[in-house]
Amino acid sequence: MKKNGTNFRILGLGLALLAGGALAQGRPAGLDQGKREFESNCASCHGTSGKGGGVLVPFLTRSPPDLTLLARNNGGVLPMNRLYDVIDGAEVPVHGSREMPVWGRDYRIKDAEYFMESPYNAEAHVRARILALLEYINRLQAR
Repeated sequence: MKKNGTNFRILGLGLALLAGGALAQGRPAGLDQGKREFESNCASCHGTSGKGGGVLVPFLTRSPPDLTLLARNNGGVLPMNRLYDVIDGAEVPVHGSREMPVWGRDYRIKDAEYFMESPYNAEAHVRARILALLEYINRLQAR
C-alpha cells in the first residue's frame, strides 16, 4: 500500500488542510479537533506552543523538536508524509527504542471499542484524528 497509498494520502492531506483552513475561519474555538489532539497528546513534551518545554521534558533522554520550525527546516514545506508516518507509527518496527509514543496505535486501540458496534470505519476515524493534528501543527509553523 505504500506506493498507491502515498498518492491517496497526499491528496487526502491536501484536502484536509484546505478544508481545515477554511473551517478554521468560522469555527468556534471549542471545536478545534486538531488543537484538542495536540493538547492531549503532544503538549506534555512539545509544550503548548509546540516549541518544546512541556512538563515531561525533564524525564526525556532527548529534547523534543521545536514543531514550529518543521516547515522552515524542510525548505518551507511541512513534511506531511513523514509526520503522518511518525504519528501513525505504521512504519515503526515493533521492537526497538522509540521515545515518542505511537499515537496511531493508541487511537486504534481506543477507537476499536467505540466503533465495535458502529457503522463507521474505525481506520478512517484514526486517519481523521491524525490529519486534524497535522492541520493544527501546520498552523503552528513559524512564518
